[in-house]
Amino acid sequence: MTDRYGDDREAVHEQLVDGFGTLRVLPLDPRADLDVVHRWVTHERAVHWGMNGLTEEQVLETYLHLDSLDTHHAFLMVKDGVPAALFQTYEPEADRVSECYEVRPGDIGVHLLIGPAGPGGGRPGWSAALLGAFTTYALIGLDRQRIVVEPDARNAKAIARLTRQGFVPAGEIVLPEIDLPEVYLPEKRARLAFLTRAAAFGEGSPAPR
Repeated sequence: MTDRYGDDREAVHEQLVDGFGTLRVLPLDPRADLDVVHRWVTHERAVHWGMNGLTEEQVLETYLHLDSLDTHHAFLMVKDGVPAALFQTYEPEADRVSECYEVRPGDIGVHLLIGPAGPGGGRPGWSAALLGAFTTYALIGLDRQRIVVEPDARNAKAIARLTRQGFVPAGEIVLPEIDLPEVYLPEKRARLAFLTRAAAFGEGSPAPR
């Protein structure tokens, strides 16, 4: 037995972040990770994630539906055996964002929710370290050419963080409402931004591992 979260699960990506520790990216298990995910997505600081007020059952249904899709995937990022962030990828052509920009071959969409700071509080550079790890997985691990993000237009903190990380803003968009039996997403005013593999890692970027 181990007290380290997720050590008994296979990671799709593992990366040593100098000065911070080892990050492991685990495919999300909607049931096993429900306590962590529900606590995070319903936290006041995650208001722009759009799931405040949902019950555990509603959050479970959301991620069970996501888990059933071939085009959308959720992951839990664990740092040295402690959950650190919720990370989601999606194929833009299968998402409502495709109605707002011209999708290119090699694009991948990403959402990232950084977990609340632990008892010791936040550490300078931690957000950048997490962003760097998920960027490496999305662009190198998945062999993609460009990441697209669309944070809520009101989330100035996230937009500034992404810009510092090298994402290039591409204007404001309005994601249309989706009202289906299995999922409901309200209309969302967002800021579109991109990060290319060449910009993140240089023209001679490493091959996928």
